[in-house]
Amino acid sequence: MSFDNLCKLLSEKHPVNFASWVLGTPQTSVKVLKTELSIEPIRADYVTFLQLQERILHLEFQTKLESTPPLPLRMLDYWVRLYRLHRLPVTQVVVLLLPPAPETVIETAFSLETTRHEYRVISMWEENPELFLNDPALLALAPLTATTQPQALLQKVVERVNQLQPEQRSEISTYTQILAGLKYKKDLIRQLFQEGMMRESVIYQEILQEGEQRGEQRGRQEGERSLIVRQLTRRLGELPQQLLERIETLNLEQLENLGEALLDFQAQADLETWFSALE
Repeated sequence: MSFDNLCKLLSEKHPVNFASWVLGTPQTSVKVLKTELSIEPIRADYVTFLQLQERILHLEFQTKLESTPPLPLRMLDYWVRLYRLHRLPVTQVVVLLLPPAPETVIETAFSLETTRHEYRVISMWEENPELFLNDPALLALAPLTATTQPQALLQKVVERVNQLQPEQRSEISTYTQILAGLKYKKDLIRQLFQEGMMRESVIYQEILQEGEQRGEQRGRQEGERSLIVRQLTRRLGELPQQLLERIETLNLEQLENLGEALLDFQAQADLETWFSALE
């Protein structure tokens, strides 16, 4: 899935936590700003706009610096459109998830003749991991923070995930493993998270135990299906009967694929498109 899109999802689920982190000061009044930037859309799917007190925070996550148009020009473009629309100061922060190639210059401004526009850049690989380890809202980003012992850091992340309340653990574990995949090998992630830890919720275990009475394979399938229906309902609202019936027809492998794909869903139409791709 798109890593920057996942970060957008997290920042919009926890706007106060993300705004407090990137601004370096505690924030209390923050709301997600759903806005259309006029003229032409400019990748608005993958950026977060937050309304603070008398200020707009434009937060963007990037896995790489290269883009079209170039990042500095795009940041200037966003600033102009946001200011024209809201007439409020705009703070812009770009969060780089991965370090660029050696010798790459990380630009923090657009400059041409008499025009100069600046924005902040946060490099995740330079961030202190403690803040992320101690905040469940930011925990998924912890594997990308500064460390001289990557495996030890990932092990500590797993320990913190295991300490979460059951209702939080499954979802945060999923997000954490996905973002850890930017930096760590899949086999190591699976080993440390003990393969399937992202489905260790109390609800899932109850369903699984009931299913085991009807056979291990069938139990896994029923447990996976019930968990996915709960996650889809939480993201998309109550599902119509015809979609529920289609979910009933999926085998275990398809259910696992749907469990990963649903992280990108924004509406029921996305689920219908996913089913269409199976045909």
